[in-house]
Amino acid sequence: MASTTSPAKANAIPDGTSDYKPLRSCKYDASKTHISELPMTWSNWHKHINWLNTILIIFVPLMGFISSYWVPLNPKTLAFAVFYYFHCGLGITAGYHRLWAHSSYKANLPLKIYLAACGAGAVQGSARWWSMKHRAHHRYTDTVKDPYSVRKGLVYSHIGWMVFKQNPKNTGRTDITDLNEDPVVVWQHRHYLKSVITMALIVPTLVCGFGWGDWLGGYVYGGILRICFIQQATFCVNSLAHWLGDQPFDDRNSPRDHFITALVTLGEGYHNFHHEFPSDYRNAIEWYQYDPTKWAIATWKYLGLAYDLKQFRANEIEKGRVQQMQKKLDKKRAGLDWGTPLEQLPVVNWDDYVERAKNGKALIAVAGVIHDVTDFIKDHPGGKALITSAIGKDATAIFNGGVYNHSNAAHNLLSTMRVGVLRGGCEVEIWKRAQFENKDVTYVNDSEGQRIVRAGSQVTKVARPVASADAA
Repeated sequence: MASTTSPAKANAIPDGTSDYKPLRSCKYDASKTHISELPMTWSNWHKHINWLNTILIIFVPLMGFISSYWVPLNPKTLAFAVFYYFHCGLGITAGYHRLWAHSSYKANLPLKIYLAACGAGAVQGSARWWSMKHRAHHRYTDTVKDPYSVRKGLVYSHIGWMVFKQNPKNTGRTDITDLNEDPVVVWQHRHYLKSVITMALIVPTLVCGFGWGDWLGGYVYGGILRICFIQQATFCVNSLAHWLGDQPFDDRNSPRDHFITALVTLGEGYHNFHHEFPSDYRNAIEWYQYDPTKWAIATWKYLGLAYDLKQFRANEIEKGRVQQMQKKLDKKRAGLDWGTPLEQLPVVNWDDYVERAKNGKALIAVAGVIHDVTDFIKDHPGGKALITSAIGKDATAIFNGGVYNHSNAAHNLLSTMRVGVLRGGCEVEIWKRAQFENKDVTYVNDSEGQRIVRAGSQVTKVARPVASADAA
């Protein structure tokens, strides 16, 4: 009789995370089908658009570019726009990103207020919302739960994820308890639109207006266009930094390091390092790498505004670098011809070997391994006669210094010509038998499963005997 009892639902493992809960009122009903789950049609396309984001990151900048045709650019306004760009950029990189999203250092109250205000001036969402999304991005990098996964397309990761509405249920869960307990973060989140209007538009307009009478220029260049450039620069971290550059620490996911990305993002372009060591307050660890955010944080520490700057141990960083270098070498090694593995070669008696050599096969034996050099005789650097004289014989001594102590390249080339193993041929057959009998065999494979053959450790390389005194 079949049981009518429904199977018990497995309890989720407590991991400190929870679903994102808006602090402000929200009309989202989790029980209803979200618009993003429905196909886009001519009749509902407008419902797929996040109009607030679209206005802030597309239409407002577009209005600024159109206005710049009639509004002349004052050099003082340009200088202020660059100055303010840098400070609002730090609000994102040093504030939203390294302070609140990753807790890579601690800041006192004046510095927090400065970073929250400048972050609002960049118009990229509140510190709470931004950090929540970024933590989900790190925890679920390149998966469906990554809110701006580059696997969904370069344009999507750059701007599409903000223009089109996203189902909150699809974003990975994260723990933002610390953000909910930070009064500066909570205040900025609750008063975000007021903060944006003040810091992004009113402040630059007032500075340029009262400073040198350029009210309209301050609004257009110091406000709207500055916002556009800083937004696009930050968006490059989500897109370009996952597409352009090298992966010196890990290549399992998409983050990459590149100077160009770092240049436009105030040092955030060393993204492969950052994803491997996210709690490090630095993105760039070499003195010559461009990371002004790191320099700013270090300066704030010197001034007593920041403390508890976190750094990954140099030993662990070098481990990651060396492991990635080895992985790249293994991939390159896997594409090379190292010859037929010894365990796949047939075992041949000495008499059979000699007989085959007499019947037209140009076979030579070196260190118990039989090699077919038929196609190489004409190319032998030592001459055809010399290599012909070793056919059907044990050429171990000749090859290892009896006539010429062959180079590492010669041993490598010879390995591609092996066709068999001599019965009783030194330790080769013993090694082969041990492997067949599943006994312990000492050899090393790389991460691609290829046998690692170091220079000078080829099976055909025989160590020369140590010189000793003659017997009396």
